[in-house]
Amino acid sequence: MELSDLHVFRTVVEAGGITRAAEKLHRVQSNVTTRIRHLEEQLGVELFIREGKRLHLAPAGKVLLDYAERLLDLALEARDSVHDAKPRGLFRLGAMESTASVRLPAPLSDYCRLYPEVRLELRTGNTRRLSAEVLNGELDAALVAGNIPDTPFETVPVYEEELVLIAAAGHPPIRSPRDVRGQAILAFEHGCPYRKRFEDWFAKNGEMPERMVEVSSYHAMLGCVVVGMGVALVARMVLDTFPERKRLSVHPVPAGLESKAVTFLIWRKGARSPKLNALIEILAGQTAAVRRKANGGLRTNANGRAKNGSARAAKS
Repeated sequence: MELSDLHVFRTVVEAGGITRAAEKLHRVQSNVTTRIRHLEEQLGVELFIREGKRLHLAPAGKVLLDYAERLLDLALEARDSVHDAKPRGLFRLGAMESTASVRLPAPLSDYCRLYPEVRLELRTGNTRRLSAEVLNGELDAALVAGNIPDTPFETVPVYEEELVLIAAAGHPPIRSPRDVRGQAILAFEHGCPYRKRFEDWFAKNGEMPERMVEVSSYHAMLGCVVVGMGVALVARMVLDTFPERKRLSVHPVPAGLESKAVTFLIWRKGARSPKLNALIEILAGQTAAVRRKANGGLRTNANGRAKNGSARAAKS
């Protein structure tokens, strides 16, 4: 059945006949008659009892009318929803574990408070897996790091993370892979951009890690480092939530190993929605607030000069 046929059928019922229905639909009578006959042929039943030019709903027509009302109303609701600028419905977001545990609690709390009609689902994983899930439609968007291909995705940079090397307390300075010979490397599974950077650093220096130990969470990774199981490359911000930080030694990233990592919000090209726009706005606000705090509460005017935002300073 086509919705247009159901619309013609409902109009005939409401108008009480073909002639008035044709006038309301701005069609010729023969077209309306043909559409009704076509619908009856598709269903294999008579929808009307015909008495001359008068039509009365047949039992099958009464049953169909109830469904036609619901289907047409649902179609109208669907059409309105795709043009609705208000965030609502299911929003599936992916994020790396470090981002989910440290960066997202505050903005997602704001999101849920501001947009209660959105059902938010959060899934963690590495960049490779999350990118694939965005591409195949399992996720609406994801926060990832590393090299993101331009062709299938649209991206917005959200966070810039400082990377550090961590080892057990008292570990000598780490300036090259030779300084961690005989020690295990603690990392996430393949697909983690930080792991790839660490492995590439070893390869460029002609070294191989003693062994690679895969862990599933940052808390497990930090705990293993504390007891001397090995060293790891992490974003500095994950240390802020670790109660045993004093039992770690934190080392600047040495030459040859990239010290910064940008986290991007990615989504499939052409799939931007009101729900996604709302998240982008909240994340942008959070990033701006962090920058203002880092700049000591100063903001810049159109000429790029720093100025105090207070009314008192403006008067002076």
